[in-house]
Amino acid sequence: MSIKEDILKAMKEAGKPISAGEVEKLTGLDRKEIDKAFKELKKENAIVSPIRCKWEPAE
Repeated sequence: MSIKEDILKAMKEAGKPISAGEVEKLTGLDRKEIDKAFKELKKENAIVSPIRCKWEPAE
C-alpha cells in the first residue's frame, strides 16, 4: 500500500477531520513523508480542509 493510501485509510477510519500529527500517530509514518503526501493529495483534490489544519478525504 502506498503512503497516500495509508493516509486516506487512516482518515476514513478516524471518521472526522484530522491533522497531520494525528495521521502520524495513527499510521506510524514519518512526518516528512506525510507532509509530502498531503501536498500531493491536495493537488489531486483527494483531501479537503473543513476546519483549519484538519483534513478529511474528499467525497
